[in-house]
Amino acid sequence: MPFWTLRRAFGAAAVLALSLAVGWAAVVLAVAVTAARDQATTADAIVVLGAAQYNGRPSPVFRSRLDHAAALYQRGYAPVVLVTGGVGTGDTVSESEVGRRYLVRAGLPEGAVTALPAGASTSSSLDGVARWFTGQSNRRVLLVSDGFHMLRLQIIASRLGLVPFTSPTPNSPIHANPRLNAGYLLAEGVKVPLTWLFQH
Repeated sequence: MPFWTLRRAFGAAAVLALSLAVGWAAVVLAVAVTAARDQATTADAIVVLGAAQYNGRPSPVFRSRLDHAAALYQRGYAPVVLVTGGVGTGDTVSESEVGRRYLVRAGLPEGAVTALPAGASTSSSLDGVARWFTGQSNRRVLLVSDGFHMLRLQIIASRLGLVPFTSPTPNSPIHANPRLNAGYLLAEGVKVPLTWLFQH
């Protein structure tokens, strides 16, 4: 009698599916816990993760991140704000440059705001942050983005040699929309393990 009978195959598949579901749910819970925790503390730089911009104007999501970063800067958490973000299809200017201009217009000193070279992904954006710190011994960063993003940001930043702390944007349009926010949290249940396994 062969070991892999149809019954055993179905049983093994059911156990595997259940294990994956439990693991995914555990990751989603960890993402949600991290999303709700503000670790704002003194750092060497505040890092704003980019989001969409429209003809030089930050989208509501991006604007909420920039406003939060400006508030953290004004409260003395770090001496500089680093803005990340790529160039969207059809755009001629990067999210990072749009964010820099927005913060300067909001009253931050030009010398305190740096637009980093455009990155095509979260990982490449944080790699740009790590390169900005080249030669510096202190690499504490206060990461600003939407809450759902924070656990993945911490994983990537730590692997790049940064010392990350997170400060989720409190007034994000995503956070204000429970259905939309839940969708992002659930998606992170897949993205976080993939980041953990494959982004080194």
